[in-house]
Amino acid sequence: MNLLTGPEPRPRERADAARNRARVLDAAAALFAARDPRTVTMDDIAKAAGVGRGTLYRRYPDTTSIAMALLDEHERRLQEEMLRGDPPLGPGAPPGERLAAFYAAMVELLEAHGDLVLGAEVGGARLRTGAYGFWRAHVRALLAQGEVAEADALTDTLLAPLSSEVYLQQREQDLSPEQITAGLARLAHSVMM
Repeated sequence: MNLLTGPEPRPRERADAARNRARVLDAAAALFAARDPRTVTMDDIAKAAGVGRGTLYRRYPDTTSIAMALLDEHERRLQEEMLRGDPPLGPGAPPGERLAAFYAAMVELLEAHGDLVLGAEVGGARLRTGAYGFWRAHVRALLAQGEVAEADALTDTLLAPLSSEVYLQQREQDLSPEQITAGLARLAHSVMM
């Protein structure tokens, strides 16, 4: 760090490294979509991307980190809508409506990218991500705003139905995204009574 100019700029990614990163992420996304992400190995991804294992491991220590990298952009977009978007997902709506809107947005995310979320949830790693921390802080703030006395005990409980395994199990039981969203909206409104 330079005391006069502040932190040093991050070095630009080399063109070949950027191409390899894109190939790895594209290959992983295809593999995660084609089969159970929990069965995809680093070797599978390296072979599908046409890169060496060393290239893969230099950037990503495991398949979970690759799934998280793929999810990152989708989650950032949702976070931005929650912070600055229109109500009820964004600020300005009552807490029960905001929680129901959050559930609806998460069902959309799970429907579109459930395979990636499943790949990111391996071994509880998902619970330690910045995105989960954001969801947790959001739900906790809504509970506090709604003056729910058991807010600390309920926060993770209210996030549990958004686990990819729970969601995918519900879909396998022929529940539609609309039915799941309606059930979660009922839960949101009943908690905020």
